[in-house]
Amino acid sequence: MKPKAIVLTDGMLHQADAKTAHGLIRGTDRYEIVAVIDGLHAGKDAGEVLDGTHRNIPVFANVQDAITATSDISYCIIGIATIGGKLPPHFVPTLESCIRQHISLVNGLHDFLINIPSLVALSSVYKVQLIDVRKPKPRQDLHFWNADIFKVDVPIIAVIGTDCALGKRTTCRLVMKACAVEGINAQMIYTGQTGWLQGGQYGFIFDSTLNDFISGELEHAIVSCWAETKPAVILIEGQSALRNPSGPCGSELLVSGNAKNVILVHAPKRKYYDDLPEWGSLHSLASEIELIKMYGSTVIAVALNTEHCSMAEALDFQQQYEAELQLPVVLPLQQGVGKIVSSIQSLIKNIA
Repeated sequence: MKPKAIVLTDGMLHQADAKTAHGLIRGTDRYEIVAVIDGLHAGKDAGEVLDGTHRNIPVFANVQDAITATSDISYCIIGIATIGGKLPPHFVPTLESCIRQHISLVNGLHDFLINIPSLVALSSVYKVQLIDVRKPKPRQDLHFWNADIFKVDVPIIAVIGTDCALGKRTTCRLVMKACAVEGINAQMIYTGQTGWLQGGQYGFIFDSTLNDFISGELEHAIVSCWAETKPAVILIEGQSALRNPSGPCGSELLVSGNAKNVILVHAPKRKYYDDLPEWGSLHSLASEIELIKMYGSTVIAVALNTEHCSMAEALDFQQQYEAELQLPVVLPLQQGVGKIVSSIQSLIKNIA
């Protein structure tokens, strides 16, 4: 049985910064999510706040209310991923309250719990764990790239985006699960803290890995997954975007990870990187596809994040892009990813 966990968002559940919570609400193989702590949305269902889908995960105003409603809670997971990975100071009293209720803490931010004296002292008294997911690996556990990636004889597909916080991880998981329904052994390489929190078995935390070893850690995860699970296809969760100036990322997946195929995630109504005009305008989908082509990889499908779109607008964008790009374009949350699975089946047949 999976241990029971609550997720702390504390007023941010409806925001993009709560994408860790959003991923856990949609599904995790590592924990049983039994509640979300968020005073702004208390009394609602977390799934309905997220996307209108009831998921039987109640939102409570505080930890005590969650404990009263549910027994045997083992973990409290910090459900936000802020710019710079900073822990908001007003989260600390709630975390202290969890410890006093003998609940261990799980943190995916760059600000480590083990560096907060009050939490360390309380954890010692109440005998609970402080788990910092982004804590870097010891040097002796890191891998350097060594060309073993070229032994992998199944399609490797990178799920990358035109910007941050678009649903790359969610799209990746949806494709993996849809492949399983069709009898395809698809495996996913996680590259962020939420991927691990959702139960990922192969991967690493990209942005807490020493730069000289990112290529090697990526290769090691892919090769290990290929050798141990005998997959028909391997999916890699992307991070940030090729041209996001705050953290350009993706070339490592295409070059070091030898991902010759790409699922590209895009939000049609987003104009600027991270919605910040001072960071610059997003490039067009066609431009991004051409850039990926220059790396020697091919976009096999586009997945749309339909933020700020009505359903009619989303369908219009879908039809427009399919006609313009001559590629399958999917609305993953509304329609599923069946078209992408069909493309993957073709890739597998071509290799066979």
